[in-house]
Amino acid sequence: MEQANMAGMNGKLADFRELTLEEMQDFLVQMGEKPFRAKQIFAWVYRGVRSFDEMTDISKSLREKLDRQAKLGQMRILKMQTSKKDGTRKYLLELEDGNTIESVFMKYQYGNSICVSSQAGCRMGCRFCASGMDGLKRNLTAGEITGQILEAERDTGEPINHIVVMGTGEPFDNYENLLKFIRNIHRKEGKGISLRNITVSTCGLIPRMRDFARDQRQVNLAVSLHSADNGVREEMMPVNRRYPVEELLQACREYTEETGRRITFEYALVHGKTDTDRQIRLLADKLRGTLCHVNLIPLNEVKETGLSGSGRARAREIAAFLEQQGIPATVRRELGADIQAACGQLRLGAGR
Repeated sequence: MEQANMAGMNGKLADFRELTLEEMQDFLVQMGEKPFRAKQIFAWVYRGVRSFDEMTDISKSLREKLDRQAKLGQMRILKMQTSKKDGTRKYLLELEDGNTIESVFMKYQYGNSICVSSQAGCRMGCRFCASGMDGLKRNLTAGEITGQILEAERDTGEPINHIVVMGTGEPFDNYENLLKFIRNIHRKEGKGISLRNITVSTCGLIPRMRDFARDQRQVNLAVSLHSADNGVREEMMPVNRRYPVEELLQACREYTEETGRRITFEYALVHGKTDTDRQIRLLADKLRGTLCHVNLIPLNEVKETGLSGSGRARAREIAAFLEQQGIPATVRRELGADIQAACGQLRLGAGR
């Protein structure tokens, strides 16, 4: 924290999108300013302003000092695609160092949602997912995760009130920045987004799941399961070699016992692989008695994988079977598939 507070004093501009409210207060005190100004500035940052000059309720002299010692991190929209089917918008965003990420704005009856990336790329190597095909470039900072929301709100002119951290990257592989992002975006002085309106998805990094139960117990947790069979899951998800199904499901039960919150299991339906009667019966057997919900996802096409998805009719059959077994299940609504913005289709690189 001390490094963040002193950054502007050491010749390097402090990025105010990266600071917590407390770090901002410390920074202003070191500038000789009153700490209460931090709440005003913090609010402006989360309104998406791009310069200190836009902060009209602070003095011109303070704005000039901030211009010399601090900055507001920037990213720019390289490309925006809009789905002709449902109005979903996919953004290709360029970061200050030239790396690119994607995020997706979606409209629902309950409000506007955004799927944000937590890393530039991914190192988990899930076979069915486009996000890791170029490997991991780097973690995103808390400010860069926030920036995706601010850019989408600026572009659409509409507020966002639901967040899913489910874009490129494994959020728990960037844990500290994820936590900082959640805490900042939740603060009433900023966007004030309810923790219950935030969902974080993981491929199953068990130690971080245990940390998350302690650190952010009100945030929704989604676990990418995709098979309850170790052989099949390992073929699709290399992480299963380190954290096999039995250990993962035990960690999930511990999570629900500690938090009282149900877990969502994401389950991609791959034709002839994860959608067979045997696989679904095994899934029901493994999940029976767990406080959970199964989100069935007919696999979205990623041409490089060679895998094909089940039809939605088969997905509905599977959902009905799981319900009969006492396991709540739904078929995920498909949004943005015509612009490669659906689950598993986000990736790095301009011109994709």
